[in-house]
Amino acid sequence: MSEEQILLETAVTQGKGNQSTAKKRIGLIATGIIGGSLVALYAVTAPFVTPALRKICLPFVPATTTQVENVLKVLRTRSGTLVDIGSGDGRIVIAAAKRGFHASGFELNPWLVWYSRYRAWREGVHHSTSFHISDLWKVSFAEYSNVVIFGVPQMMDQLELKLSSDLQSTARVVACRFPFPSWVPDQMAGEGIDTVWVYDAKTFKTPLQGQTRQTEDKLTSTS
Repeated sequence: MSEEQILLETAVTQGKGNQSTAKKRIGLIATGIIGGSLVALYAVTAPFVTPALRKICLPFVPATTTQVENVLKVLRTRSGTLVDIGSGDGRIVIAAAKRGFHASGFELNPWLVWYSRYRAWREGVHHSTSFHISDLWKVSFAEYSNVVIFGVPQMMDQLELKLSSDLQSTARVVACRFPFPSWVPDQMAGEGIDTVWVYDAKTFKTPLQGQTRQTEDKLTSTS
């Protein structure tokens, strides 16, 4: 075999070796990218999925502009503190702060809480707003004189009991999308999905409503 043939075969062998090494490197890089993407995907979606695994799911469905306007409309004669239970992206809290309320939001999804804080800062109301990562069932709402809730039917019954216990008689509750099952609203505003129901604590905390609720519970348990 001539010297030229030996050099040619050596070059071919080295070329194949380099190609093999390059393929391995590409495979490692691709594996790293896929693995990193899966981790990032989990980090983003886990806060959204985890609430759905709880006993009662409070999904994030942004309030419409009309819903926000209706909430502010029924609170136009009110002042003081306000809390939005399940505050989502913070739009109710921010809008209320612009109307002079000292507004707070409680939300289980940390990504939405961080985004809400950013929005409040951008809108210039971060000094009169606060957002908390918390489960609503572990929070006392006694300090708030105005309560806004975008709930789901499965939770409204239990929330009635909690708010009846937590709130002062001067408080007002605004329910959006779904009314409370036993309380009689003092007023309503809007129509369709934009309807809001207003409940004054002095009404739902009266002995008569409490007796009515107990009677309904007994009838339900015996049926």
